[in-house]
Amino acid sequence: MAKLKIKSGFSLGRIDLVAKGLSSGQFLGNYKSVFKGTGLEFDSFRKYNPGNDDASQIDWKASKRINQLLVREFIEERNIDVTFLIDCSTQMLTGSTDKLKAEYMAEFVASLSRNILDAGDPVGFILFSNEIIKEIRPDRGSPQFFKITKNLIETSNYKGYSDIDMILDYAFKSVKTDSLLILVSDFVYGFGSEKLLKQVSKKFDLIMVMIRDPRDMTIPEGGGEVVLEDPYSGNTLLITPDRIRKEYKKDNLAEITRMENTLEKYGGEFLFLQTDKPFVREVIKFFKRREAKWR
Repeated sequence: MAKLKIKSGFSLGRIDLVAKGLSSGQFLGNYKSVFKGTGLEFDSFRKYNPGNDDASQIDWKASKRINQLLVREFIEERNIDVTFLIDCSTQMLTGSTDKLKAEYMAEFVASLSRNILDAGDPVGFILFSNEIIKEIRPDRGSPQFFKITKNLIETSNYKGYSDIDMILDYAFKSVKTDSLLILVSDFVYGFGSEKLLKQVSKKFDLIMVMIRDPRDMTIPEGGGEVVLEDPYSGNTLLITPDRIRKEYKKDNLAEITRMENTLEKYGGEFLFLQTDKPFVREVIKFFKRREAKWR
């Protein structure tokens, strides 16, 4: 069965290497600091320090047993279910750089997944186009990481067209409340229902990650006229690229800004990535902005 390729060969080994390179450094530290757990879990007792500890922290029963004042030590209880909503429509198999959008997306999702799993949080995913292609519920451990990467590189999983409203509605009805949802797509077709977006943003911690190829952002230079065809409807349009290039780029940027503003209005967050630029720095910057926002 065909698999995606990156550079000399896109494989589980290649994607595992990329993810491991990130998991031990700033990438993981930023994830832990930004996406904190929802509670505290008892760890151990220690001796009461009058200069630093509040007297209300004293555990009187435990102190009485050994005739010494003790306080309880707690550790953060990580209890975040993370579900990636991954666009596997055929348009993700396009690209003008050394990586298709799907290949870039696979490295991004795998890298972030490994860091989330290393932090102790369960990760799951839903592959979608205009239908649900595959779903794996959140879980922990290395086997879960390999389930994610294995499915991302199978080209048979890429089909149909992207329906953002469909996947948002499906997630709203089926994913555990208060989960972290990370929706990854090129958003060429965008989303239609603001009401649905508002509902999803209220129920979950929602992050939309837009992955674009440079050719998604501007029309390449070239003389003469060109016929464009919608691969799904079959509709055609005759254009003169040089005449509409500036307007196309302007409208494209305006639409992205509109999507970002709409999402942020309802409490979600937006991250833009482009396949000709490494994603690590942009993700770390995103984490820092989020940390500053919620500090």
